[in-house]
Amino acid sequence: MSKTALQTTLEERESYRVGEAVERIQLAGKEAATARWQLAHRVACHAAYLLKQEFSARRVVVFGSAARPETFTPWSDVDLAVWGVPPERFYAAVAAVSETSAEIGVDVVDAEQCSANLKAAIEGGCVDV
Repeated sequence: MSKTALQTTLEERESYRVGEAVERIQLAGKEAATARWQLAHRVACHAAYLLKQEFSARRVVVFGSAARPETFTPWSDVDLAVWGVPPERFYAAVAAVSETSAEIGVDVVDAEQCSANLKAAIEGGCVDV
């Protein structure tokens, strides 16, 4: 049989409030994580646009933890793989892209020059931007 609020002990009432508090904290954490991932996605899109328009990139993909909201953490950065940036302009492109966000770091990898293991990781879990 259920108890009314008046029939519960102080300890039971305290545990209920703690449970509510934990739920509120968890919800706030999820909302903050979602907002940060959305910011990361906007940063990635802006960086991809810049790489394509200013540095002749043919393709730009997000890989690693920023590719999916469920793998993105409060410590994640945005990892981009890029194809088509001329070698003599690559470091200028990296510098330009690294300035796109003060809140989230951006790393750029030349997909045409990276190791076979990194290429496999990029292709295995990437999202075009």
